[in-house]
Amino acid sequence: MPKTIREVVAAFDDVETLDTTVYALETRGFDRAAFSLLAGEKAVEQKLGHRYQQVKDVEDEPGVPRETFFSRISRLEADYLPAPALAAVGALVMIGVGSLVPVLVAAGAGGLLGATLGRMIQQNHATRVQEQLARGGLLLWVNVRNPHEEETALEVLRTLGAHDVHAHDIAA
Repeated sequence: MPKTIREVVAAFDDVETLDTTVYALETRGFDRAAFSLLAGEKAVEQKLGHRYQQVKDVEDEPGVPRETFFSRISRLEADYLPAPALAAVGALVMIGVGSLVPVLVAAGAGGLLGATLGRMIQQNHATRVQEQLARGGLLLWVNVRNPHEEETALEVLRTLGAHDVHAHDIAA
């Protein structure tokens, strides 16, 4: 008998409700690793060999590519932390040179690289959100390990405003 994974799937009409719901599930004992989102449109098309019209067309598709869930706080950290962190790394690398000018140049280059990286992460997220909202919602999958977790996930998702909420099995 093939091994399967039980998961609950739901669609959301906005990012805020999705973030609030995941936070509610985390406070009820769900690990962040239990959550995944539908990957970007190009990745889905490449993997499946066709474009999907509505998210409900792929929500039960076992081979659909997924991405790790990042909360709003994680996205803000990705937006704002790389610049100072890379600036600090650049400065530390150049401290041994002994002159302030290379340290400042390295810090500035690191900060610029970090800011660019943060913007790319935000833009990727915004694009994926718009693509999915145009096709019926933001998909969230929640891996559940037992009937209690499944019931909790179903209840929280329905209560906090998700739609098309249901559970299914996928091949492991």
